[in-house]
Amino acid sequence: MVKIIEIFSSIQGEGPYVGEEQAFVRLYGCNLACKFCDESSKSEFTEYFADGLIGRIINEGRKTISFTGGEPLLQAESLREIFQVLKEKGSRIYLETNGTLKDELLKVIDYVDVISMDVKLPSSTGCGPFWREHEDFLKEAVRKEAFVKSIVTPETLLSDIERAVSVVEKVDKNIPFIIQPVSYNGNIEKIGALGVFLTSASRRLKNVRIIPQAHKILGVK
Repeated sequence: MVKIIEIFSSIQGEGPYVGEEQAFVRLYGCNLACKFCDESSKSEFTEYFADGLIGRIINEGRKTISFTGGEPLLQAESLREIFQVLKEKGSRIYLETNGTLKDELLKVIDYVDVISMDVKLPSSTGCGPFWREHEDFLKEAVRKEAFVKSIVTPETLLSDIERAVSVVEKVDKNIPFIIQPVSYNGNIEKIGALGVFLTSASRRLKNVRIIPQAHKILGVK
């Protein structure tokens, strides 16, 4: 059984695939509690058997399927079977993850096409640091197409950006690094230090961009 909050079709609102039409499967539960998270209040879920969930996903009629959360890898055992069947049907698997569960990633990575990995900044999230977990995760994630995303808030410290850059740089300085301004209640926050963050990261990495949540700007789901 897989715990699902919702299934819907929309455009990808984050990262380098912004604007691409995708089906979204939002899974229940997370191992973190980031203070800006808009999913933490969603306590209702529906349980699906694998066949039923695959049918719902196929009915969305989209080639790319984004598995998001919450943290999808908390249900990696169930997702492995689902990913395998979807791949056999020609789907493209896009995994959004907080980048802390390497062992769970290894259960499904053979069936994943794109990995959107967060590097959590303690000054943004209000959680403890996960630098070692992120580095270990990224070393495996780069077996597939992968990019890194860090959410920044008015409280984000430059030292955290620099530490995140170090994590990426140790693995491959060509990995895309996305700086994403936080959104609250559908509004994108103004981050005064965005330019400083961009300049600092760009000195050490080859592909750094500031990309806000486009779906929030457009007012779509």
